[in-house]
Amino acid sequence: MKQTKPLVLGIDAGGTMTDTILVDKEGNFAVGKAPTTPNYESEGFIESARDATDIWNLDINKTFEELAVVLYSGTGMLNTLLSRSGKRIGLIVTRGMEDAILMGRGLQSWAGYSYEDRLHAVTHASPEPLVPLSRVRGVTERVDQFGQVVIPAYEHEAVSGVEELLEQDIEALCICCMYSHVNPEHELQIGEAAKKVLAEHDVDIPIYFSHQVRPIIREQSRLNSTLIEAYATARGREQLLGVEAAAKEHGFPHSMQTMLSYGGLADVRYPRLHETMISGPVGGLLGAKHVGELVGTDSVIVSDMGGTSFDIGAITRGKVPIEDEPTLARFKLNLPTLAMDTIGAGGGTIVKVDPYTGKVSLGPESAGSVPGPVAMDMGGTEPTIADCDAVMGRLNPDNFLGGKVKLNIEKATQVLKEKVADPLGVDVYEAAEGMVNMLEMEAKSSIESIISTRGVDPGEYHLMAYGGSGPLHMAEYSRSLGFKGVMTFPFAAAFSAFGCTTADYLHRHSQSVHIMTGPDSSDQDREEARRQINEIWSELDTQARSELVSEGHEADAVVCEPFAMMRYTGQLEDVEVAAPVTKLESDEDLGKLTQAFEDLYEQINRSVSGYGTAGYTIMELGLNARVEKVKPELSRRPLGSKNPDPEAAKGKRSMYYNRAWHEAQLWEMDMLKPGNVLEGPAIVEHPATTLVIPAGTGSV
Repeated sequence: MKQTKPLVLGIDAGGTMTDTILVDKEGNFAVGKAPTTPNYESEGFIESARDATDIWNLDINKTFEELAVVLYSGTGMLNTLLSRSGKRIGLIVTRGMEDAILMGRGLQSWAGYSYEDRLHAVTHASPEPLVPLSRVRGVTERVDQFGQVVIPAYEHEAVSGVEELLEQDIEALCICCMYSHVNPEHELQIGEAAKKVLAEHDVDIPIYFSHQVRPIIREQSRLNSTLIEAYATARGREQLLGVEAAAKEHGFPHSMQTMLSYGGLADVRYPRLHETMISGPVGGLLGAKHVGELVGTDSVIVSDMGGTSFDIGAITRGKVPIEDEPTLARFKLNLPTLAMDTIGAGGGTIVKVDPYTGKVSLGPESAGSVPGPVAMDMGGTEPTIADCDAVMGRLNPDNFLGGKVKLNIEKATQVLKEKVADPLGVDVYEAAEGMVNMLEMEAKSSIESIISTRGVDPGEYHLMAYGGSGPLHMAEYSRSLGFKGVMTFPFAAAFSAFGCTTADYLHRHSQSVHIMTGPDSSDQDREEARRQINEIWSELDTQARSELVSEGHEADAVVCEPFAMMRYTGQLEDVEVAAPVTKLESDEDLGKLTQAFEDLYEQINRSVSGYGTAGYTIMELGLNARVEKVKPELSRRPLGSKNPDPEAAKGKRSMYYNRAWHEAQLWEMDMLKPGNVLEGPAIVEHPATTLVIPAGTGSV
């Protein structure tokens, strides 16, 4: 294949593997893979990138020199939060609210618990707070919900509070006052007092203000966002800068980018880095939307099964839903995120059998990249789904990760026998298939839940299956769900990384408001509503442009797209509405905004659900500031013969399926062509993934 200049390198560092996709201008791509190195992510990054460049026989240094964009998404900061290994932080709040960190939110208190544990609260434990009460100080002050100062800030309490916190060796200071998203005066005043104390003690630690991190209503979620920004992102930023340094050592001339939770790219020095905590799965949604547009389908259910988790999302008529208050590691956050659901189901999921009851459970623990599944022979001692797949002949023991890892089938079989089959009193292969079936049923049930809760007709949707383990299990978890079609990809393992390469540079800015309008509003009320909306959009526009220019973008290249979070007055949930105009010059423009809300509301719900007579309430105003980025192109190829080239056949291998052994035809994925039809049982192999076509599935 004639090579063109490499354009984009996308990296998705998961809990088990770090996947790379290298794309050139013509849309050709190479997929690299390497175990994730959580302590030093730059090592896994370089090894995965080297794996991709080796496929094209490219020099890694020359490749990095020619790249226009290197972007990185991963779970490092999330792991810092989960492992409680972040910074030692102190917190100053409005006096009387010191216990807010312990009180939390009821929703986050039960997050992550099974249905049984929600019913029987004896097993319940609240999430461990990021800040103990001993490192929280209150300052007398009060701003009301309208932004009016009710009680001035007592600076002497701020001074003494900071001095007491410094005695506890804090590494960062957070300040979160009530209603600071409406008026930040007291937070700034307390911050100035804190800076003077730090200077007097010759201490240099960062100060985080809640109105700067997330100026949005809901005090607890804003507090959580501020704490997590201070607690987890500092070390995450160190990892990202280390990855960037590794890229620059190999010749990369630009700053590295990372994926934000709402689908945009930002420099790794982005000030609100907590917005990147769940960046990996977001890339998959963007990639699915991009591919859907290319193939002419705008309604897609996405399913990403990797080594650790199974992520599911839905794109309906081209719209990707945004969740404003996701639960992350059992914390409710003010963090706009492309909506996805996640369960602990992947190739590295550990299989457990209770020795007393014989109850079988999958996960939520995962073997991860270290020690990994038993079959990888890297120290793993607990059986995993990947071991079950290997024992049943579904994985090639001599070609795992392109032959870089030789699977120890005998060892995996022995561990499965001792820890699963013998306790259950069944044959080891029957036990292995039973565990895989359980995983596939859990995945299928999760997809069914998405379909039912969102009221979608699967006949209108295509299912896209990706992730390293997705093609391996998609035949069963998609069976009988009635989708219009099912798709997977040669680069399934790196599909999330590919999705990141399709994103633009994008920053999102927003601010809470409370603006009401409706059919009975007076001319004066409508004029005031327009004034407030225009004023906030203008302020956010200035902030957004300044931020992107500071990252090296040209001011003229920045496009700002305002939006409003609206609801019918009296409802509890908002709908994000893209503004049809950038400034409301007249009542007609205000009417266009409310009509856009009604049109979108009808699409999401039903035509009879509109209730304009109740009026409209705007709870949040914001904008997306975008700079277009070079994107890879996927080339179209003509359909060929139904019969694959004989050279694509790799022989046969015994595969256990439905309690029997079958001789499965082996195929080399890269040698198959558009239009080829395969009959099951078959196994299609790629260095980064495996597609299983079970017996009885028919043609694919």
